[in-house]
This record gives sequence, C-alpha cells and structure tokens, in this order.
Amino acid sequence: MAAMKSTKPTQSTKPDASRRSEKSRRAIYAAALELVTETGYAKTTIEGIAARAGVGKQTIYRWWSSKVDVLMEAYLDLAGQVAEETGGAPGDQALPDTGDLAADLKLVLRTTVDELQDPRFEVPSRALAAEGVADEALGRQLFTKLLEPGLLLYLQRLRAAQDAGQLRPDVDPRIALELFVSPLAQRWLQHTGPISHAYTDTLVDYALYGIASRTSSDTAP
Repeated sequence: MAAMKSTKPTQSTKPDASRRSEKSRRAIYAAALELVTETGYAKTTIEGIAARAGVGKQTIYRWWSSKVDVLMEAYLDLAGQVAEETGGAPGDQALPDTGDLAADLKLVLRTTVDELQDPRFEVPSRALAAEGVADEALGRQLFTKLLEPGLLLYLQRLRAAQDAGQLRPDVDPRIALELFVSPLAQRWLQHTGPISHAYTDTLVDYALYGIASRTSSDTAP
C-alpha cells in the first residue's frame, strides 16, 4: 500500500508570520505618515490608517493603543532611516567626541539640516510639530518621545567638554545647547530664513565664541 501523503505543510510552505507582521507594520507606518501629511493630525484616524494600509483596525490596536503611538513609532522609524542614509545623527547612541567640540557639533547639526530638508521627513515633521503647538498634551509627548532623546545626547557631549575644560564650569549645558538647537528649530518651523550647513556652523561659532568684541577691559576678571 502506498504511504499516506502527509497533510502537514513542509518548511517551505509554512506561512511566515513574522514576514506578514513586518509587511503590515511597514504598511501602517507608511499610511500613518501619508495621512498626517495629507489631512493633518486631527483628521488622521485609526480607521483611516487601517483602510489605507489594507489591514483590519484590530491589527493596529494589537500593536498600538492610540493613533499618536502609531505616528510616533512611524516617525521614529522614518527618522532612523533618514539618519542612516545621511550618516547618523542625534538619534545615535552618542554624539561624536573627537576632542574638538566645535567640529563635533557642526558635524551633527549639518546632518540634522540634511534630515530636515529631506521631503520624506520634513512634511510629516511639520504636520506633527504644528499640531503639537496647538495641542499641549501632544506637544509634551512629541518632546518626550522625539526630541528629548537627542537633546540628552547633546547634553552628554557638552558635559564631556566641560569635564575636559573646554567649557566654563559655571555653564549650564542645558541652556548652552539651546544657543544652537533652538534657533535652527525656529528658523525651520517658521520659515524665517534658509537652513544650511553654513548657517548651523555659524550658530556653533556664535554659541561657543560669543558675538561681543573683545577688549582688554572685557577680558578682565
């Protein structure tokens, strides 16, 4: 008698759940970013994201509890992709430390400019940032999840420079980083002028070396 043919699927025919999940996750990321770009944060819904991604609403709720969680993760994923393509940025584990603080800050800020000018990153960034200004709760989440991790890396680098004697011991690194980070963010958000490598290089020079002319009386203790 011929052997009964097994109905158990072979290794090659087993469905790959992880691949399906990753494909769905990527579709959800893309749908969320597309919708927030096209319609704004307020009109972006879980139902809309699910429909655009071609998944069930329950699939989204299985992985995220709200649309803001979906958008945050999609945004972080996109930021990571852009940073990797442009050579790394404040989302990395640490800022470069070559011993030359000015050069290290200029390098990272130049990469940030490249990210901010990438159309994939810029449009959803502006949509979320604009909504964060109007919605205080969302604004706090944006800061905590998206901005603060990068700012902490700046703080670590400035503190290392302080320990090395490159910054005055009385300088507050948290305030110091605002001298070059905040003007860039304001110019980008409000379209008050172009952003470029030359611009951020100048911000670093002004922040580190000051703008007042030096005389003998200025430098006296």
